[in-house]
Amino acid sequence: MARNFSTKWIRMATLGAAMVLAAAPAQAQFVCDAHDNLVARLAEAFQERQIGYGVVGNSAVIEVFVSATGTWTMTMTDVRGRSCIVAAGDGWESTLDVVASDQGR
Repeated sequence: MARNFSTKWIRMATLGAAMVLAAAPAQAQFVCDAHDNLVARLAEAFQERQIGYGVVGNSAVIEVFVSATGTWTMTMTDVRGRSCIVAAGDGWESTLDVVASDQGR
């Protein structure tokens, strides 16, 4: 229970920091890092691994990282390799099986 409590507070703080990113870019540096560093921190702190990504034009890549316990983080990485957390939360549910079975109809 203590882990869930601390994880929720960390997630809330991360989400709050991501919201500050839009309002005050100079203050949001602590939610951005080199891609490899940020991925390592997500793996170490939350046991999250990448489950998918998408390309945003020629300027960025959006990635989703998920843990077995349902925590998730969405990052955006620019062409220079700088990654920032844009959203995070709990209760991830995969719909991949539903999508795959719907396509077979």
